[in-house]
Amino acid sequence: MARAPLLQLTGISLTFGGEPVFDDLSLTVQPGDRVALVGRNGSGKSTLMKVMAGLVEPDRGEVIVSAGTTVGYMEQDPDLSDFATLGDFAAAGLPPDEGYRVEIAAEGLKFDPARPVATASGGERRRAALARLLAQAPELMLLDEPTNHLDIEAIGWLEEQLSDTRASFVLISHDRAFLRRLTRATLWIDRGQVRRQEKGFDAFEDWREATWAAEDEARHKLDRKIKAEGRWAVEGISARRKRNQGRLRALAAMREERAAQIRRQGTAAMALDAGPQSGKRVIEARGISKSFGDRVILKPFDLRVLRGDRIAFVGPNGAGKTTLIKMLTGEIPPDTGTVTHGTNLDIAVFDQARAAIDDTASLWESLTNDPAMRVGGRSDQVMVRGQPRHVVGYLKDFLFDDAQARAPVGSLSGGEKARLLLARIMARQSNLLVLDEPTNDLDIETLDLLQDILGDYDGTVLLVSHDRDFIDRVADTTVAMEGDGRAVIHAGGWSDYRARRGEDAPEPTAPAPKTAPEPARARTQKPGLSFTERHRLDALLGIIERLEAEIARLSGFLADPDLFSTAPAKFAKASDALAERRQALAAAEEEWLELAEKAAG
Repeated sequence: MARAPLLQLTGISLTFGGEPVFDDLSLTVQPGDRVALVGRNGSGKSTLMKVMAGLVEPDRGEVIVSAGTTVGYMEQDPDLSDFATLGDFAAAGLPPDEGYRVEIAAEGLKFDPARPVATASGGERRRAALARLLAQAPELMLLDEPTNHLDIEAIGWLEEQLSDTRASFVLISHDRAFLRRLTRATLWIDRGQVRRQEKGFDAFEDWREATWAAEDEARHKLDRKIKAEGRWAVEGISARRKRNQGRLRALAAMREERAAQIRRQGTAAMALDAGPQSGKRVIEARGISKSFGDRVILKPFDLRVLRGDRIAFVGPNGAGKTTLIKMLTGEIPPDTGTVTHGTNLDIAVFDQARAAIDDTASLWESLTNDPAMRVGGRSDQVMVRGQPRHVVGYLKDFLFDDAQARAPVGSLSGGEKARLLLARIMARQSNLLVLDEPTNDLDIETLDLLQDILGDYDGTVLLVSHDRDFIDRVADTTVAMEGDGRAVIHAGGWSDYRARRGEDAPEPTAPAPKTAPEPARARTQKPGLSFTERHRLDALLGIIERLEAEIARLSGFLADPDLFSTAPAKFAKASDALAERRQALAAAEEEWLELAEKAAG
């Protein structure tokens, strides 16, 4: 006998006093459902989840929860004001003999239940909210961005919990790897419409592209039909006016249908300009270390960063990833060792704390008050990569509308704040880009675009992220902060690091002699190569692969026979870039061969 749906939404309409967020929306969540809820930032994902949870009342329609079904909701900004500690909040409503559930979740999610709410960070509050939901074990879990502020280890723990649960869940996340592993169905919000596919997130992008292609074809056919009928209305109506009123009404209906079609939201018009080229050696760190009191953040560590490297820094929260990057960029000094910067460095930083933006300022002020973007005495223009742009026009490049330009930054969602910070960073030239948790809150389409931009960026990238898929797509080298002050360098992205760790799990490292600190990765260093040569040999394979991909992309672009005549400047720039990439590829291959021969003895 089929069981009743756990949750049913019927004819839901919601406007918030303006354009409808949803209109006549209906959907069901069945027992056993594991659903990805996806859509662009601002499409209404969190609002729909709050409707499901009963926290937002729709203007019309019904929300029906099956009798006896318990629904739990994990929100992005939980209110803990009535509780003294994170543990008190997480255990609220649990019988006293089930408090162990909170302790298990706190250990897996890495927060201290005894932490006072007043001193807890936003990330700790979110982890406590997630622990509360898992401890309550409802039959239907509604999870809004549960992986934000979790490190990779905690994300893995949460994956295991959700994989083993008997509960149904609806999940909002930007983490592709997380969604791919856990979901069996997909709800897609697009321009106020919710579509469902009985396949997990892994099939979403093909489904989305096929849906949009079918829309484009139908729209094209409708446009041609309107054009033909409009011509007939002008040329042929006078002789048969009475008999053709139905056809005229049909034409009016087609025009109304076309006018009502809502255009898809475009992708942000993001771009990066590397500006003047830095020296070949970007950063040279030798024997750097850092401690805070008795806590060792980094044992003596060596790293050479060369122009064009894409280096990801991974590890648990609090392991020291951001501290290491700040030492490498010169923001804070190491306790021991030296950091040497190459020539012509121009650094741009994406800060995970969003400290660069003032919540009380408007979006307009956030751009025009930035000294790097100021245009003389003009209050309505900003300097974007050397060219003046109107403030609103530049904000539209990042998907902000006219009304938002004068709104306070504090009114933005997390994803919108991330886009605003990207707008400030991308307005200036840079040849060293530091991205500290850039993927938090960004939707999947914006992440795709950011990945493509980084692929075309001629500068160097230092990346801190817990998004495994994004690391795999971007990084050619991974520095793993493995705890106890140990940092280990691996060629490739997250999957490469995991594969190597599985084949050769790290062994406990004996304390290094004070007189001769052991360099990072001495354990895996091959005879015949110095540490920097070993690192360079590992990194060269990723560099060669990236250069080959760039050469293929540029060759495809130049294959257009009309490009020279229609866009001679673009043709010349692409030709120069192709020649430069080919020369760089030849040099990288020759260097790899020399080092490989040396390693072989």
